[in-house]
Amino acid sequence: MQAFIDAHIGDDVAALALRKNPFENINWSSLLNQIAAKAKAKDKLPTWFGTTDIIYPPKISVEQTSSEKTAAYKASLISGKNLIDLTGGFGVDDFFFAKRFETVVHCELNAELSGIVKHNFEVLQADNIDCQCSDSAKILEETNQKFDWIYLDPSRRNENKGKVFMLRDCLPSVPDLLDFYLKYASNILIKTAPVLDLAAGLSELSQVKIIHIVAIENEVKELLWEIEKGFVGDIEIRTVNLLKDNAEHFNFKWIDQAAVSPIGFPAKYLFEANATIMKSGGFNAVALRYGLDKLHANSHLYTSDSVVDFPGRIFEITASIPYRKKEMREWLENKKANVATRNFPDSVETIRKKWKIKDGGEQYCFFTTVPNEDKIVLICTKIK
Repeated sequence: MQAFIDAHIGDDVAALALRKNPFENINWSSLLNQIAAKAKAKDKLPTWFGTTDIIYPPKISVEQTSSEKTAAYKASLISGKNLIDLTGGFGVDDFFFAKRFETVVHCELNAELSGIVKHNFEVLQADNIDCQCSDSAKILEETNQKFDWIYLDPSRRNENKGKVFMLRDCLPSVPDLLDFYLKYASNILIKTAPVLDLAAGLSELSQVKIIHIVAIENEVKELLWEIEKGFVGDIEIRTVNLLKDNAEHFNFKWIDQAAVSPIGFPAKYLFEANATIMKSGGFNAVALRYGLDKLHANSHLYTSDSVVDFPGRIFEITASIPYRKKEMREWLENKKANVATRNFPDSVETIRKKWKIKDGGEQYCFFTTVPNEDKIVLICTKIK
């Protein structure tokens, strides 16, 4: 069966479903799910994909689990003697936590999924992970021991409300259970989806010490909330954009969001912050850190006469033109360019349609607003 699965990775599963099941004693739908789920794991979970005899849960569980890249980064943040994962799932995070802790407890309410994960950990020789199939709160009460860390990835689907965005509506509800969890560990790490607003999360949680914003190739994948029992200091925001060969980091204090950055007209270079900084709200903090001017209080584009090692994209400005019919016809109408807008009334789609601008090429055009409220277009070439 494993050979059959491997032989059909990448095939159209819907077309395969029309064929006759070659295994009389195996459910055909289940086997097709193994093919579809393993195909999903190829890039996201290369360790699992490259290991013989791995069993996969329903494809959606593979889609929702952490990637190996984010799991490895997550594990690099914490360490200790023991950790308990209250929402174990497919166990990718726990596999990497097990490299940093002496023991890891994987809690999973779904008996079938718990059995699959236990089997896979045995195949992967992750011998210091204990899989327990029960309600996580019950496991905490019954073991009645202190852990160095508790880890949770609350489900963002509620049986009654469908997809939810507030922590209190997730399962389990961390805000309601936080005091209970802190009886068993002084440190808690919570993973949430990037759609969660930071201020909204802070309004629901107490004792937050650090918020991590994690992106892969400039796409924010998850937020990580570190809670330390009794913590009352300034909250730190840590951003990381994991790239192919390196990573962009930018850290600041939550209170620094109130800082005021200098405003200036376009200079020689234009800087566009990466997605983690945009998510963090540290628009002024990043300008002050790197000695840049913002083009406008609401534009979130930065400029300078010199290049700095900036966490994001850097462009050389080749022309700055007013957003008027004459200049647009001369410079961009019926041309090819990469178009972006920041603090501008028209959408990218509207601009492309109006001026017949084709997508792509080496030219980058930023439609934005400058300090005197004029609407302009910055025509640039990318240098980073």
